[in-house]
Amino acid sequence: METPQIFESYSLNELKLNNRIVMAPMTRSRSANPDNVATELTAHYYKQRATAGLIITEGTFISKEAVGVINVPGIYSQEQVKGWKLTTEAVHTEGGKIVAQLWHTGAYSHPDLHGGKKPLAPSAVNPEQQVFTAEGFKPSEAPQPMTVEDIKRTINDFKQAAINAFEAGFDGVELHGANGYLLQQFFSKNTNHRTDEYGGSVENRARILFDILDELKEVVDMKRVGVRLNPSLNGIMGISVDDETIDLYNYIVRRLNDFDLLYIHLIEPFTDVSAIPEAIQQVSKHFRKIYKGTIIINRGFNKETANQVLAAGDADLVSFGVPFIANPDLVLRFKTDAALDQPDQATFYTPGEKGYTDYPSLNN
Repeated sequence: METPQIFESYSLNELKLNNRIVMAPMTRSRSANPDNVATELTAHYYKQRATAGLIITEGTFISKEAVGVINVPGIYSQEQVKGWKLTTEAVHTEGGKIVAQLWHTGAYSHPDLHGGKKPLAPSAVNPEQQVFTAEGFKPSEAPQPMTVEDIKRTINDFKQAAINAFEAGFDGVELHGANGYLLQQFFSKNTNHRTDEYGGSVENRARILFDILDELKEVVDMKRVGVRLNPSLNGIMGISVDDETIDLYNYIVRRLNDFDLLYIHLIEPFTDVSAIPEAIQQVSKHFRKIYKGTIIINRGFNKETANQVLAAGDADLVSFGVPFIANPDLVLRFKTDAALDQPDQATFYTPGEKGYTDYPSLNN
């Protein structure tokens, strides 16, 4: 019997993956310490899941200005770099590969997280979300529109965060351009009302991403840089599909071909967009025709559907999120057709080991 493609090894720009199963980035809020440092507990969590062909970490904040939720590790200080080294060493000891997702939440934040100042974003558009602060959940507010100087500083923060990630021993970095956070806030007409070089046209709204990539080219190996995109996000975080959405993402992905990236990480629609003609219905299938490099696809896959999308050639790797929370040995469970444990949603973002590192493996 032929080995299902999901268990085949894969050469990711010469990074040897043991299989095509990717652990997707998931915020877990376990860095409940004054300096937001990834700890030994973080390292243990990722080590338990190192049989994934590739791990993409939870979003890690590129600067203090990037913070949008409490207890999430950053990667902008030397203490944070040291903290993440514990994780990269633990994963590498198990023969795994791991990249850091670089994150700026933009408008999805709260003044309580910024000493009373409004969070920075492309325009003053309130994402209408509940934000997790030290005093519990609070409603988001209209952010402070970024000046060009703010944008340039943020671009440099992404650059320094990438440098820090490689210093911490990561095999690569992923720019978080999805799910309604800062970069996607620039991309979307709903959240970007700017009239300068970072607003208006498709090219201008995408400019910040390519400015970041151009800066990264100067300091890191672009073969170790990935980009995450969610082209059909609709009605979430202030982002909605519009008449230029397809043109914008076609433009972005075509230009990404010029950078010889590690991968692009795409997300199928979060919600039903079948009645929206301007929405891309089948994301991986659409961009497979455009993108020449590795595509990781995400959103609600199981073993069977993952093999189907790989067999169809629409993606090269498949990322799994929630199944990895309760199944640290997800790869083994897929191989043996073992039942999957169900996670406790009440402990997704709570402190400590419970609901984090205490889920059993088959061999335990």
